[in-house]
Amino acid sequence: MDKYVCPCSYVYDPAEGDPDNGIDPGTAFEDLPEDWVCPVCGAEKDAFEKEA
Repeated sequence: MDKYVCPCSYVYDPAEGDPDNGIDPGTAFEDLPEDWVCPVCGAEKDAFEKEA
């Protein structure tokens, strides 16, 4: 699964998920809820870019 990077440099890693916000490890970026935001800066999903 691909990692995605926020403009603030936070990296969403599907292997880790975002357990502090109810996202289980193994959750693909595409499967995150539409209202999920960056846990660091609050940016919306569409601000993230796939890590090269």
